[in-house]
Amino acid sequence: MNFEKALKFLKDLSKNNNREWFEKNKSRFTECKDEFEGFVSVLLDDMVHFDSSLAGLIPKKLIFRIYRDVRFSKDKTPYKKNFSAGFSAEGKGMGTPGYYFHIQPNGESFVAAGLFQPVPENLSKIRQEIDYNGDQLKKIFNEKKFKANYKNFWDEDKLKTAPKGYAKDHPHVEWLKLKSYIVTHSFKDTEVTSKNFRKNLVQVLKSSKPLNDFLKEAIS
Repeated sequence: MNFEKALKFLKDLSKNNNREWFEKNKSRFTECKDEFEGFVSVLLDDMVHFDSSLAGLIPKKLIFRIYRDVRFSKDKTPYKKNFSAGFSAEGKGMGTPGYYFHIQPNGESFVAAGLFQPVPENLSKIRQEIDYNGDQLKKIFNEKKFKANYKNFWDEDKLKTAPKGYAKDHPHVEWLKLKSYIVTHSFKDTEVTSKNFRKNLVQVLKSSKPLNDFLKEAIS
């Protein structure tokens, strides 16, 4: 699958994000959704080869619905502009370190790895692990393949200063400030539609496993 039809459908959907248009194009959505599910199934098989904690997951249950929950949102458009799936030992939820795969037009496709907004207890454990063993995390970030695919942690929700109990001049203070431990890698539309996309995608995801291992060890 090269996602050409999916990207075209999502582009059209972003311009016509209403129920009437969606119902008229339901057959296009169904075709794209089925192709995405097939890709996720194959991708999961690939990922199990480097992360055995994903074994036994059911591909269909890893895929997020395209329907938006608009109850508490000012944006009342009914549909998401992407196809996406989550992979962790607990399924698609990111309550434990895992991976996220997201297809969206105009260069907004990406993968993510790590742990998004861990519960306070786990956040404390991760910060403690960084305090004790931050050099290991530094080593992970400096590993050749990881460094080529991921530059920095996502930091849009980080603290402005060091968390309570940690010195402002701690050598890893910027990591201690984080409230999420997520790295991302973006893909251009031309990459998503290339024949080598799956191979490249697996390589990018595989290189993030050491980070997930570090986080799992911290919260275990």
